[in-house]
Amino acid sequence: MRHSLIHLLPYRPDQLFAMVGDVEAYPRFVPWITAMRVWNRREESAGVSLLDAEAAVGFSFLRERFSTRVRRDANRNEITVSLLQGPFKTLVNRWKFSEHPAGTQLEFVIDFEFKSHLLQTVLAANFHRAVEKLVACFEDRAKVLYGQDAPSPGARVN
Repeated sequence: MRHSLIHLLPYRPDQLFAMVGDVEAYPRFVPWITAMRVWNRREESAGVSLLDAEAAVGFSFLRERFSTRVRRDANRNEITVSLLQGPFKTLVNRWKFSEHPAGTQLEFVIDFEFKSHLLQTVLAANFHRAVEKLVACFEDRAKVLYGQDAPSPGARVN
């Protein structure tokens, strides 16, 4: 399953990059992430860092853990996440933060497939709504960290 969206937010790209890059904070504002463990932090090159992270997630009937590699490229204001292990066949997502007259154009892309056909089928019905809710969690966090002067939440470009 693949989904992408573009939102305009009234914050600087570096602010949003720092917020999304603070993986350890996710359990504080993403309701279904119940725990996060980070290890293996390292610099790939100037402005580019890598870390590995294990997320514990919990939905009504689903409790899982999965590990990812997070690549934070401050030079491009881009964060990419790829699967190390977990209940997915594939998992890749990308956050891109670009300057815009209104603040920042946020581009979010996620592409994943569960190993379990049952989980894939159950999630498929609500996938787009779940992605919108995930991004809304980050938009709400930005308001808390950087101020309430946002226009209507997540004004859509497309």
